[in-house]
Amino acid sequence: MIERIVERIREVESVDGIHVVTNSKFAGAFSEWAPADVTVHDDGTTSEDDRRGAIGDTQFVIEQAGIEDDLLIVAGDNLFDYSLEDYVQWWRGKGVASAVALYEHPDRELVKQYGVVAIDDDERIVSFVEKPPEPESNLAATACYLYHREHLPLIATYLEEGNSPDQPGRLVEWLYQRAPVFGYRFSGEWLDIGEKNQLLEADNLARERAGLEPRAEYALD
Repeated sequence: MIERIVERIREVESVDGIHVVTNSKFAGAFSEWAPADVTVHDDGTTSEDDRRGAIGDTQFVIEQAGIEDDLLIVAGDNLFDYSLEDYVQWWRGKGVASAVALYEHPDRELVKQYGVVAIDDDERIVSFVEKPPEPESNLAATACYLYHREHLPLIATYLEEGNSPDQPGRLVEWLYQRAPVFGYRFSGEWLDIGEKNQLLEADNLARERAGLEPRAEYALD
Protein backbone atom coordinates (compact mmCIF):
# COMPACT_ATOMS: atom_id res chain seq x y z
CA MET A 1 0.00 0.00 0.00
CA ILE A 2 2.69 2.48 0.95
CA GLU A 3 4.56 1.83 -2.29
CA ARG A 4 1.38 2.33 -4.30
CA ILE A 5 0.68 5.66 -2.58
CA VAL A 6 4.28 6.83 -3.03
CA GLU A 7 4.04 6.03 -6.74
CA ARG A 8 0.89 8.15 -6.96
CA ILE A 9 2.56 11.03 -5.14
CA ARG A 10 5.55 10.90 -7.49
CA GLU A 11 3.17 11.70 -10.35
CA VAL A 12 2.62 15.18 -8.85
CA GLU A 13 5.25 17.38 -10.49
CA SER A 14 5.26 20.03 -7.77
CA VAL A 15 6.02 17.61 -4.90
CA ASP A 16 9.59 18.17 -3.69
CA GLY A 17 9.66 15.80 -0.73
CA ILE A 18 7.83 12.69 0.54
CA HIS A 19 7.53 12.01 4.28
CA VAL A 20 6.24 8.88 6.00
CA VAL A 21 5.41 9.00 9.71
CA THR A 22 5.07 5.90 11.86
CA ASN A 23 5.56 4.78 15.45
CA SER A 24 8.72 3.38 17.04
CA LYS A 25 7.56 -0.21 16.58
CA PHE A 26 7.64 0.03 12.78
CA ALA A 27 10.10 2.87 12.16
CA GLY A 28 13.05 0.53 11.63
CA ALA A 29 11.24 -1.56 9.03
CA PHE A 30 10.08 1.53 7.16
CA SER A 31 13.58 3.00 7.23
CA GLU A 32 14.99 -0.20 5.71
CA TRP A 33 12.35 -0.06 2.97
CA ALA A 34 12.46 3.68 2.21
CA PRO A 35 13.78 4.71 -1.21
CA ALA A 36 16.06 7.74 -1.51
CA ASP A 37 13.23 10.22 -2.04
CA VAL A 38 11.29 9.20 1.09
CA THR A 39 12.05 10.44 4.62
CA VAL A 40 10.77 8.26 7.47
CA HIS A 41 9.84 9.92 10.78
CA ASP A 42 9.68 7.97 14.04
CA ASP A 43 7.09 9.78 16.16
CA GLY A 44 8.51 8.25 19.35
CA THR A 45 5.34 6.46 20.41
CA THR A 46 5.13 2.81 21.41
CA SER A 47 1.48 2.04 22.20
CA GLU A 48 -2.13 3.15 21.86
CA ASP A 49 -1.75 4.95 25.18
CA ASP A 50 0.89 7.43 24.01
CA ARG A 51 0.05 7.68 20.29
CA ARG A 52 -0.03 11.19 18.84
CA GLY A 53 -3.01 10.65 16.54
CA ALA A 54 -3.18 11.46 12.82
CA ILE A 55 -3.37 15.24 13.31
CA GLY A 56 -0.72 15.15 16.01
CA ASP A 57 1.56 13.22 13.67
CA THR A 58 0.95 15.76 10.93
CA GLN A 59 2.09 18.57 13.18
CA PHE A 60 5.04 16.44 14.33
CA VAL A 61 6.29 16.05 10.74
CA ILE A 62 5.72 19.73 9.98
CA GLU A 63 7.95 20.62 12.93
CA GLN A 64 10.56 17.89 12.37
CA ALA A 65 10.95 18.62 8.66
CA GLY A 66 10.55 22.39 8.96
CA ILE A 67 7.74 22.38 6.40
CA GLU A 68 6.48 25.84 5.45
CA ASP A 69 5.10 24.98 2.01
CA ASP A 70 1.81 23.58 0.71
CA LEU A 71 1.15 20.11 2.09
CA LEU A 72 -0.43 17.03 0.49
CA ILE A 73 -1.46 14.39 3.03
CA VAL A 74 -2.55 10.87 2.06
CA ALA A 75 -3.49 8.33 4.73
CA GLY A 76 -1.92 4.91 4.28
CA ASP A 77 -5.24 3.05 4.13
CA ASN A 78 -6.46 4.80 0.95
CA LEU A 79 -6.78 2.54 -2.08
CA PHE A 80 -7.68 4.80 -5.03
CA ASP A 81 -7.12 5.17 -8.75
CA TYR A 82 -7.72 8.87 -9.41
CA SER A 83 -4.88 11.21 -10.37
CA LEU A 84 -3.30 13.20 -7.54
CA GLU A 85 -1.81 15.50 -10.19
CA ASP A 86 -5.34 16.32 -11.44
CA TYR A 87 -6.41 16.92 -7.83
CA VAL A 88 -3.52 19.33 -7.23
CA GLN A 89 -4.12 21.21 -10.49
CA TRP A 90 -7.82 21.61 -9.62
CA TRP A 91 -6.91 22.89 -6.15
CA ARG A 92 -4.48 25.47 -7.52
CA GLY A 93 -7.41 27.21 -9.16
CA LYS A 94 -9.03 27.85 -5.76
CA GLY A 95 -6.61 30.52 -4.49
CA VAL A 96 -5.59 30.57 -0.83
CA ALA A 97 -7.58 27.50 0.17
CA SER A 98 -7.26 23.96 1.44
CA ALA A 99 -9.08 20.92 0.08
CA VAL A 100 -10.28 17.39 0.73
CA ALA A 101 -11.01 14.60 -1.77
CA LEU A 102 -14.68 13.51 -1.77
CA TYR A 103 -16.31 10.26 -2.81
CA GLU A 104 -20.01 9.59 -3.41
CA HIS A 105 -20.22 6.35 -1.45
CA PRO A 106 -22.96 3.90 -2.44
CA ASP A 107 -23.20 2.37 1.07
CA ARG A 108 -24.97 4.68 3.54
CA GLU A 109 -23.95 2.48 6.47
CA LEU A 110 -20.27 2.84 5.65
CA VAL A 111 -20.73 6.59 5.20
CA LYS A 112 -21.37 6.75 8.96
CA GLN A 113 -17.66 6.00 9.47
CA TYR A 114 -16.50 9.08 7.54
CA GLY A 115 -16.95 12.82 7.40
CA VAL A 116 -20.13 13.74 5.51
CA VAL A 117 -19.78 16.88 3.43
CA ALA A 118 -21.96 19.47 1.70
CA ILE A 119 -20.49 21.85 -0.88
CA ASP A 120 -21.87 24.93 -2.62
CA ASP A 121 -21.95 25.69 -6.34
CA ASP A 122 -18.31 26.82 -6.20
CA GLU A 123 -17.29 23.49 -4.56
CA ARG A 124 -16.54 25.18 -1.24
CA ILE A 125 -17.40 23.14 1.85
CA VAL A 126 -20.40 24.55 3.71
CA SER A 127 -21.00 21.61 6.05
CA PHE A 128 -18.77 18.87 7.44
CA VAL A 129 -19.94 16.37 10.07
CA GLU A 130 -17.48 13.72 11.22
CA LYS A 131 -18.97 10.22 11.65
CA PRO A 132 -22.66 11.23 11.81
CA PRO A 133 -25.10 8.61 13.14
CA GLU A 134 -27.60 9.63 10.44
CA PRO A 135 -25.77 10.96 7.34
CA GLU A 136 -27.66 13.59 5.37
CA SER A 137 -25.88 12.61 2.16
CA ASN A 138 -23.49 10.01 0.77
CA LEU A 139 -20.73 12.53 -0.06
CA ALA A 140 -17.88 11.25 2.10
CA ALA A 141 -14.54 12.86 2.88
CA THR A 142 -11.59 10.59 2.19
CA ALA A 143 -8.27 10.93 3.99
CA CYS A 144 -6.51 12.83 1.21
CA TYR A 145 -5.96 16.51 1.98
CA LEU A 146 -4.28 19.58 0.53
CA TYR A 147 -3.35 22.29 3.01
CA HIS A 148 -2.33 25.70 1.75
CA ARG A 149 0.92 26.99 3.21
CA GLU A 150 -0.96 29.89 4.82
CA HIS A 151 -3.16 27.40 6.67
CA LEU A 152 -0.37 25.29 8.16
CA PRO A 153 -0.12 27.42 11.34
CA LEU A 154 -3.81 26.71 11.95
CA ILE A 155 -3.00 23.03 12.53
CA ALA A 156 -0.96 24.00 15.59
CA THR A 157 -3.77 26.33 16.69
CA TYR A 158 -6.27 23.47 16.40
CA LEU A 159 -4.15 21.27 18.67
CA GLU A 160 -3.34 24.06 21.14
CA GLU A 161 -7.08 24.59 21.64
CA GLY A 162 -7.29 21.02 22.97
CA ASN A 163 -9.13 19.51 20.01
CA SER A 164 -8.84 15.81 19.18
CA PRO A 165 -5.43 14.93 17.71
CA ASP A 166 -6.86 11.88 15.96
CA GLN A 167 -9.37 11.36 13.13
CA PRO A 168 -7.95 13.74 10.49
CA GLY A 169 -11.42 14.76 9.34
CA ARG A 170 -11.85 16.57 12.67
CA LEU A 171 -9.30 19.12 11.49
CA VAL A 172 -11.26 19.80 8.28
CA GLU A 173 -14.48 20.00 10.31
CA TRP A 174 -12.82 22.75 12.38
CA LEU A 175 -10.92 24.45 9.56
CA TYR A 176 -13.72 25.04 7.03
CA GLN A 177 -15.40 27.39 9.53
CA ARG A 178 -12.24 29.53 9.70
CA ALA A 179 -10.74 29.39 6.21
CA PRO A 180 -11.77 28.39 2.68
CA VAL A 181 -11.79 24.61 2.21
CA PHE A 182 -12.99 23.04 -1.05
CA GLY A 183 -14.17 19.55 -1.91
CA TYR A 184 -12.72 17.66 -4.88
CA ARG A 185 -15.23 15.12 -6.16
CA PHE A 186 -13.44 12.24 -7.83
CA SER A 187 -14.76 9.20 -9.62
CA GLY A 188 -13.36 5.72 -9.97
CA GLU A 189 -12.26 3.20 -7.39
CA TRP A 190 -11.81 4.00 -3.69
CA LEU A 191 -11.63 1.67 -0.72
CA ASP A 192 -10.67 2.30 2.89
CA ILE A 193 -8.67 -0.83 3.68
CA GLY A 194 -8.50 0.16 7.35
CA GLU A 195 -12.01 -1.34 7.50
CA LYS A 196 -11.85 -5.16 7.42
CA ASN A 197 -14.69 -5.75 4.97
CA GLN A 198 -13.24 -3.26 2.51
CA LEU A 199 -9.81 -4.86 2.97
CA LEU A 200 -11.33 -8.19 1.93
CA GLU A 201 -13.06 -6.52 -1.01
CA ALA A 202 -9.77 -4.96 -2.13
CA ASP A 203 -8.00 -8.30 -1.74
CA ASN A 204 -10.59 -10.08 -3.86
CA LEU A 205 -10.45 -7.39 -6.54
CA ALA A 206 -6.70 -7.91 -6.76
CA ARG A 207 -7.13 -11.69 -6.82
CA GLU A 208 -9.72 -11.46 -9.58
CA ARG A 209 -7.39 -9.31 -11.70
CA ALA A 210 -4.63 -11.86 -11.15
CA GLY A 211 -6.90 -14.73 -12.22
CA LEU A 212 -7.27 -16.15 -8.71
CA GLU A 213 -10.38 -17.35 -6.92
CA PRO A 214 -11.98 -15.01 -4.35
CA ARG A 215 -11.92 -15.99 -0.69
CA ALA A 216 -14.12 -15.42 2.32
CA GLU A 217 -11.41 -14.12 4.67
CA TYR A 218 -8.38 -11.94 4.20
CA ALA A 219 -4.97 -13.55 4.72
CA LEU A 220 -1.37 -12.45 4.23
CA ASP A 221 -0.47 -14.84 1.41
